[in-house]
Amino acid sequence: MAPTDTRTKILDAAEHLFAERGYRGTSVRAITDLAGANLAAVGYHFGSKAELLAAVVRRVIGPITAAQCVALDKLLARTPDPLVTELVEAFAGPLFDVMPAGDEGGARTSRLIVTILNDPAEEARSWTGPDEDTVRERYLAAFARALPGLAPEELLFRMRGIFAVTAADRVEVYNQPSPACPTPVAGEASRRWVITFLTAAMSAPPTAT
Repeated sequence: MAPTDTRTKILDAAEHLFAERGYRGTSVRAITDLAGANLAAVGYHFGSKAELLAAVVRRVIGPITAAQCVALDKLLARTPDPLVTELVEAFAGPLFDVMPAGDEGGARTSRLIVTILNDPAEEARSWTGPDEDTVRERYLAAFARALPGLAPEELLFRMRGIFAVTAADRVEVYNQPSPACPTPVAGEASRRWVITFLTAAMSAPPTAT
């Protein structure tokens, strides 16, 4: 088995287990057992379990980050001050594109994002690199111009909410609903609803202190 094959198998196994169990609930042995690799392979290819998590999340988030950057570039080329709804569409739209409804891989990506956002482990909050940091700061600056009354901390909280709401919607669409619950709506209707909801949430008045 070629080294690159082993690395990819470990990434695939880790993505599956981190999405289902979180960082602390996933052991290196469980990852290597699922990947069919020896225990030392994680250290050889990634250095540590924390660095493996970072590699998994960046592999998942990379296409989303790149698409968010392209969407923002297009907006700013048209106007230096896009509307809130346009910024929300540019930021959330790639999440729908990368996590299509009814797709197992998209659902796994959604679950991983939800898990990372809620995981109490410090390692789950330290995976970002320069690309993610740059895109986040660019959107923060654009939203700050559109919403000048919001404190930076509350603005960042609301942006995290865009990830959480969109990812949760993608998971719900993929999961089989219980008989007592209405079937989630997929497709363009769901996308429009999420954008409308998130635009209202982002545009809400600052929280009183």
